Amino acid sequence: MNEKQRSIILSSSSRFPPPPGVRLSYGTAGFRADSLLLESTVFRVGILAALRSLNTHSVIGLMITASHNKVSDNGIKISDPSGGMLSQDWEPFADALANAPDSQHLAQLIDDFVKKENIPLEEAESAEILLGRDTRPSGESLLDAAKQGIISIVGAVAVDMGVLTTPQLHWMVRARNKAMKATELDYFNQLSSSFRCLIDLIPQGSAVNKMNDNVVVDGANGVGGEKLEVLKKILNGLDMEIRNSGKEGVLNEGVGADYVQKEKVAPRGFGPADAGIRCASLDGDADRLVYFSVLSNANNKIDLVDGDKILSLFALFIKEQLSTLNKNEGDKENKCYRPTLGVVQTAYANGASTDYLKQSGLEIMFTPTGVKYLHEKAAEYDIGIYFEANGHGTILFSEGFLHWLDGRNSELALTSKGSEQHKAAMRLLAVSKLINQAVGDALSGLLLVEAILKHMGWSIHRWNELYHDLPSKQLKVKVVDRSVIVTEKAETVVVRPLGIQEAINIETAKYPRGRCFVRPSGTEDVVRVYAEATTQEAADNLASSIARLVDQFLGFGNS
Repeated sequence: MNEKQRSIILSSSSRFPPPPGVRLSYGTAGFRADSLLLESTVFRVGILAALRSLNTHSVIGLMITASHNKVSDNGIKISDPSGGMLSQDWEPFADALANAPDSQHLAQLIDDFVKKENIPLEEAESAEILLGRDTRPSGESLLDAAKQGIISIVGAVAVDMGVLTTPQLHWMVRARNKAMKATELDYFNQLSSSFRCLIDLIPQGSAVNKMNDNVVVDGANGVGGEKLEVLKKILNGLDMEIRNSGKEGVLNEGVGADYVQKEKVAPRGFGPADAGIRCASLDGDADRLVYFSVLSNANNKIDLVDGDKILSLFALFIKEQLSTLNKNEGDKENKCYRPTLGVVQTAYANGASTDYLKQSGLEIMFTPTGVKYLHEKAAEYDIGIYFEANGHGTILFSEGFLHWLDGRNSELALTSKGSEQHKAAMRLLAVSKLINQAVGDALSGLLLVEAILKHMGWSIHRWNELYHDLPSKQLKVKVVDRSVIVTEKAETVVVRPLGIQEAINIETAKYPRGRCFVRPSGTEDVVRVYAEATTQEAADNLASSIARLVDQFLGFGNS
């Protein structure tokens, strides 16, 4: 880099010295820590985002959030040109930037990386970065640090999009790079119009559950609750009550999808009076969604409808529309196009959900744990659906399929307007616009769930009866070096140390419908154990016996 650029970086970075003794790592959640420790990191990620924009000649996004973490935490994550997560190739550079000990090391690191990647820094090309933050009190000062990092790269511009959900920012980045309108109002309008389209296409005589026609939503006292209040005003066809919208209460404290899914209890503001009502919960930055129904006289216990069941609902509906669309097309070999539909899960998906999806005739693929792996695999299909049990997931439609579908829809509008095939094509197009294809989005996911339930005429109880989860148990085994455990086949088989997988297989075979796997943690020195069986006692016993095996084979630590 030239002297002017080096001087700007040295001068601006001196205002944001890294906290001593703190080392951060960029992962699926970006950087996340106590907000008081993050100013230097956020400044440096601003630099990275500007370089990424120059490198890709695209708009990049920066979101300041700590999702479901406590309110005193914060974090920052990068949205790539597709609207998805930062390319894994850049994660080591992100780590190095965040942990550079001083301004001189930082400047040298940037200079070396710019040369290695041939980033046109000397030409002072323009770079544009969209910035968003959630409702955390620390967000505003961290946003300013990010802006300072961005503008320390000559030609880079920071565009403050205001307080947003994480999925909104990802959606805006994707839209901008597709030369589409990308304001918050455009986001709301696209969601509301595509939802309305699906409602209008509900079959006449559908047994819509009139008794539970409304949905009550827990907004986690975060940005999602605030945005739902706005969306509600322009929606037609949905009776929605929003609680924990952020006007009172503390972000993620006894509320939110993460709390509901892990604790399996109702969030604050919900109780026995809500028994039988369809309820949903968002997480702090509104990229996760779970449903639940409160049980009467059960100490706030709930029937949880998690991400696995959301995936199942979406998959059944998409499969039904594809079947209808391709009906009577079998003899038209030159015209008949059979799009590929795939469902992607990790080994943590409950075995009952996998069995149910297979029995429903769906193709299931597994990936290692992590949204980046799920998203990448889903993109290999014409329509790829992925969800984690925690409620994070989405549906991806390939550009080729959407081009074909648009043409098919136009053809059907001319030859058989209003036919079941035409309606199926319109529904699929509406789903592709309603769902956020950049990232998991609790707001768009909520609207799609509600539209499909109305289409099916299902109550939450009917939906929850699709299958019954197998009891499961998760444990952690402390180790000195988690890299000793090496896995393959989407983390379901241990290949090192030798002999441990055979021992796991022998132990698992003792339990009806037993399933177990172990994997090294991505963040701490532990080996994680997951077990399933037909009863909770059996699942607990299987997990404990496998934890002892891990301890035995690794030769140290306590389970």
